[in-house]
This record gives sequence, C-alpha cells and structure tokens, in this order.
Amino acid sequence: MISARILRRRIKSVQSIAKICRAMEMIATVKLKRTQNQALAGRPYTEAITQVIGDLAARTQMDLSTPPLLQKREVGKITLVHIASDRGLCGGLNANLNRMVAKFILENKARPVSVITVGRRGRAFARYTKLNIRAEFHGISDAPTLRDTLPISRLIIDEYSHNETDQVFLAYPTFVSIMNQKPTLDPILPIEPAKTTSLATEYIYEPNAKTVLDELLPRFIEMRVYHAILELIASEQASRMVAMRNASDNARSVIEGLTLTLNKVRQETITKEICDISGGAEAFNK
Repeated sequence: MISARILRRRIKSVQSIAKICRAMEMIATVKLKRTQNQALAGRPYTEAITQVIGDLAARTQMDLSTPPLLQKREVGKITLVHIASDRGLCGGLNANLNRMVAKFILENKARPVSVITVGRRGRAFARYTKLNIRAEFHGISDAPTLRDTLPISRLIIDEYSHNETDQVFLAYPTFVSIMNQKPTLDPILPIEPAKTTSLATEYIYEPNAKTVLDELLPRFIEMRVYHAILELIASEQASRMVAMRNASDNARSVIEGLTLTLNKVRQETITKEICDISGGAEAFNK
C-alpha cells in the first residue's frame, strides 16, 4: 500500500503544477485580446492589397517586362515557409501544422522542397524529419512589427527573383476562434493575376500600372508574411489558454483523486492502530 507521505508529496506537486498552469492561462488570456485584435485588424488591408495586386498583375501580364515576382515558370523547386511557435504548451497547434506540412511534402515527392522555418517548434520538426532547411528564424516577440519580419520577406523575394525557387508557399495557423485554429497553406509566389475585373475594382494608377506594381510587389510579400505571423501569435495564445485551462481542470481532478486515496490510507492506518491497541490491551488483561 502506498504511504500517506508519498501521497502528500504527490498532491503538493500537482498543486504546484496547477498553479503554474493557471498562471499561464491568465497570461495567455491577457495577451489574446491584443493579438486577436492585431490579426483581425490586418485582414481587411491584406485582402485589399491582394485585390489591387491581382488587378495590376492582370493589366501587365501581357507586358514583356513583367516583374520577376509575377513571372510563372515550370515548377522544379518549391520553397515552403513553415511558421510555427517558439514555445510549446499550446495544445495541438504545432502538431496539426506539422502534419499538414508533412502531407504537402509527401504529395510533392517529385519536386525538391526546401523549408524556411519560423519558430523553434517548426525548426525542431524540420530537423527531426531531415528536411532541406534553407534558413531559420526564431525569437520573434509576441508583439512584432513589420520591421521584425522583413528579413523573412527579403529572403523569399531574393530567392524567387534569382530563380532559386519556382513556387513559394506559406504554412501557418489561421485564427478562426478561441476553440478553432485552422492550419493554412497559401501560395504567395508567383502572384496570380485577377481573373475578372468588375466595376467595383476599377482603379486609376499614376503614373502607370507598371510603376505602381513594381513598388507594391515587395510590400505585398512583406504584408503577407507579417500577417501570417500575426495569425500565428493569435492562434498560439488562444490554443495555450485553452490547453492550460484543460490542464488546470485535470490537475484539480487528480488532486481530488489523490486526496480521496490519502483519506482512505489514513483511515486504514487509524483502524489498524486501533486494532493493535485493542489487541495489546486484550493481551495485557489476559
């Protein structure tokens, strides 16, 4: 039978873990509101610039001087930007993202896929599965600015412009709700021209569409990468808050079970001691 001393130690240990989980849940809850607002606020701008870029690409696709970021070529090499979190304890967020990335790589066995990892968890996955890692980025804060993500964007632009890759994809979790973070795989290069141009998307460009396009293309890639990282951070905080809440609930259940067992052990010990005393007294009387 397990001793009461060991049970008390276990209860104390689980109580400490429950306090840590509760503290992490509260921190994630505080951060979630800010990161959620950042991710949601960036979506309208990302959608608008995507529409403008698509319209510009449609206008200039017949031009012989098409910018490199719009040039389509036969897909021989693929670059995947794997955007995961730096820290764990956020439920199945990284596992679901890694599963999607693994499936994508298996589906493209015929083409070499190089990976740019953002976040330590993505780097660990790429190293464990022995992927071709092109570059590694980590240590991005919970409140990043566009400047913090520029090295990632510049690397993507340079690789595609110098024909070192033929397609670029972003893999990141999209924040849907507190309970739902959807793994997303978005192609960002080459940029697809708009298929139709309605009256609602008629634009006047000065001095001309080509000049505006050359200026906007790098900004478009920078914004897409930046927004993907904002989505990741919001998803990470939401997933961590839920995971820590579940961990706290489980810890309380474990404490209740251990306390019940401890009470049973104490009761058995007391009963045994009473029996020993009674038996000793009876033997003394005889």
